[in-house]
Order: sequence, then structure tokens, then C-alpha cells
Amino acid sequence: MKTNAWTKILLLAFLLCAWVPAAGQMSPAAGGNSDQSTGTAQSMSTSQSILQQGATESPFMGSAPPGPVQPRVLPLSLSDAINRALKYNLGILLSEHATEQARGARIYALSKLLPQISAGTSESAEQINLKALGFPSFPGVPPIIGPFGVFDVRGYLDQPVLDLEDLQREKAESHNIKAAQYSYQDARDLVVLVAANLYLEAVAGSSRVDAARAQVKTSQAVYDRAVDMHKAGLVPGIDVVRSQVELQAEQQRLIFLANQFQTEKLTLARAIGLPVAQQFQLTDQVPYSPPPAVTLDQAIARALANRADYKGLLAQVQAAQSLKKAARSEGLPTLNFHADYGDIGPNPGDSHGTFTVAGTLKIPLFQGGKVKGDVMQANAVLKQREAQLKDLQNKIEYQVRTALLDLKSSEEQVNVARSTQALAHEQLQESRDRFAAGVVDSLEVVQAQQAVATADENYISSLYRYNVAKASLARAMGLAEQAFKQMTGGSK
Repeated sequence: MKTNAWTKILLLAFLLCAWVPAAGQMSPAAGGNSDQSTGTAQSMSTSQSILQQGATESPFMGSAPPGPVQPRVLPLSLSDAINRALKYNLGILLSEHATEQARGARIYALSKLLPQISAGTSESAEQINLKALGFPSFPGVPPIIGPFGVFDVRGYLDQPVLDLEDLQREKAESHNIKAAQYSYQDARDLVVLVAANLYLEAVAGSSRVDAARAQVKTSQAVYDRAVDMHKAGLVPGIDVVRSQVELQAEQQRLIFLANQFQTEKLTLARAIGLPVAQQFQLTDQVPYSPPPAVTLDQAIARALANRADYKGLLAQVQAAQSLKKAARSEGLPTLNFHADYGDIGPNPGDSHGTFTVAGTLKIPLFQGGKVKGDVMQANAVLKQREAQLKDLQNKIEYQVRTALLDLKSSEEQVNVARSTQALAHEQLQESRDRFAAGVVDSLEVVQAQQAVATADENYISSLYRYNVAKASLARAMGLAEQAFKQMTGGSK
């Protein structure tokens, strides 16, 4: 049986090791020209850098849908998506349960400091052989006593009077509750970032589909015009072939982007508590809005004052300090009080009240190094928490600085991309007019179409990165839940 058990354990470990790398693999995507693919890849890498646990096994990418699929198409705004995620996201639910566990641990630690009251009753019949117990025979005393009855009903009270170890452990659990509560708030901020990012990603995907559909219409119009002009003998056949190739390339790109958009919607549904089969429509486009007016020093100060993960780690440091004091208190005396009162007699009708009151002082004299070992372990944990706190403080400043840099850079990219997009569309219109007039061949039109497609993709990607940068700054300052509407332009 032991061999079989170990065999099953080793087999399970092998399967888990084989599954974890496979779960992280992603299939490559292809489609569109190289510039457009680069823009899409940049936006996807931005999403992955924000959601470092963006794999499907991350709890923040899952949820517990509250109900069945609705027969109608649900309208979904950015605000709706975030509010649903704050209720049904799996990361939020797990964090809630972790907070309840911390409360339970604290109640358990507190119970050791409170009075322990119990009651019991017993009734028995006994017969005793004095010879078996080693008593010699006495004149007039029979060797067998009984049978006789004993009835006892009694209440007990035990109260620790002085136990510094349990007192410090209760303080540590109180700090752990605060840490769990801050962890829950931090999870809410992370869920806001995840939901906002996925919604913005889906909005960008929708914009890409619309731009690709417009490019297909333009390519179709150019192709039809080339066919008519070729029949009239105004252009050679190569212009028809060239425009047809461009049309089919745009059709292929539209198919790819439409599929990617549906996948992004499925990912969003999973994270916010919608059944994956639920049909819904994005109602917010989240256009450009001015960046928040905040300086670097203000952002860092707000982050250190508001970040729930920073406050939670501070509470963990305090808990570690209390545990170190508890370890030191293991070698100190403890004082306990015990009392009981009850009725005892041969039967309930023939009983008398009795009681016991006692105080117990326990002084540890030799514990074989147990206290020293526990203190060393508790001190090591405390040093780890203090080092993590210093690192987190530095990390928060790093995140705020990078978020501000990303926000400034992406804002400049949006402005340039908007201007480039307008110029590209103007260039396409002029090229189409020149082609219709027979001044140029279809090559110039095709090149102008590709320039428009690239400009549209760059604008969509830069706008997505800009809005995500604002959400990331809100997250870095610990204000994601309160400020997400303002930081992303609100629901339009």
C-alpha cells in the first residue's frame, strides 16, 4: 500500500510539472502587414506587462458568474465591467475568504486569554476489592466494599491570569487581520486595473475591426474602379491584379482582427463574472481625455499614504514583532486560576455541595533551547518582513515614476498618431482621385491604403496605451477603485 501511494504521488507531481509549462504557452497570431502586426504586438505586450499574472490560471483572470446566460445582448459600459468584477472576480472572492480565515485565527488566539467555562455530570456504580488495591484485612471491615453509587454534577472555570506568550500571539493575529483587510483592498485595486485593462483592450480590438472593415470597403471601391477602368482600356491588367491582392489582404486582416476581438471579449467576460456564452456589447469607446494634474512628488506621497499593499506589509511587520515577543515570553512564568463547584453524593437526592479553588504558577526551568530556537525563527521572519517593506517602498516609487513616464510618452504618441492619421486619410483621398483621373496607377493607391491602415493601428494602439497608463498611475497611487472613472475619462 505504501508503494502504491508513493507511486500515485510521484505520478501526480509529474503531471503537474508537465501541465504548468503547457498552460503558459500561447499560440502565435499572424495577419496584416508588418507595421500593423507590430502595433498590435506592442499593445499586447503592454497588457502583459500590466497583468503579470495574465495567464488563464491566475485567479484575477477568472470569476464566479452569479447566474445563467441571458437571452438578450447585454449592454456593458466600463463602469459596469468594473463593478461586476468587484463582485464576482475570483481574486476578490478568494481574498474575502482569506480575510475570514484571519478573523478566525484571531478569535482562536483570543480564546486562550478568555475564561474557559464548562459543566458536566456523572453517575456511576462501583464495587472495590481492597485486597486488590494492597490493603490488608481489618477486623470488622469486609474486603469487598459496595456496590455503591456516586453522583456528581459540577461546573468548571479556568482563567489564565498571566500568560504573556498567548497575549502577544493574540496581538500578532490582530495585526494579521489588518494585513488581510489591506490585502483585500489591494485585490480590489488590482481587479479594477484588470477589468479596465481588459475592457480597454476589447475597445481597441473593436476599433481595429471597424478600421479594417473601412479598409475593406475602400479596397473594394478601388478594385471596382480598377476593373471599370481596365475594361475601358485606361489602365493595364496589373492594376486590377494589384488592387485585388490588396482587397484580399484587407479581407484576411479583417477576419483575423474580428476573431481576436471575440477572444478579447471572452477574456473580459471571464474576469468580470459573465458567462462566457453571454452575448454583450461594449457601450463605451473611452476616447482621449486630458491626463491628471499631478506632480511626481505628489504621486509618490499619495502612493505611500494610500497603497493597501504597503499598509498591509506594515501590519505584517507589526505581527512579526509581536510573534518575536511571544517567542521570548515562552521562558517566562505563567499563572492560571482554576475553580469548580458542584454537588456530589451517592445519588441526586443525597448529595452535598463541594468546590475547589486553585492558583497554579508555572516557572519554566529548562526547555532544551526551545525558546532560543523560536526567537531565532521569529527574528528571521521579522527581518524578512522589514526587508520586504523597504523593497516595496522603493518599488512603489519605481512604479509611480514609470507610470508617469508611460503616461507622458503615450500622450505624445496619441498626439502624433492623431495627426498622422488625418494626413494618411487625406493622402488616400488624393491618391484615389489621382487614380480615377488616370494620372497614376493603382500602386500609389495601395501604398496610401497601407499608410492609412498603419496610421489607424498606431492611433488605436497609442490611445489604448495612454488610457492604460492612466489606469496604471491610479493603481500605482493606490486610488484605482476611487479614481478609475476620472483617470480613464469616465463612461461616455
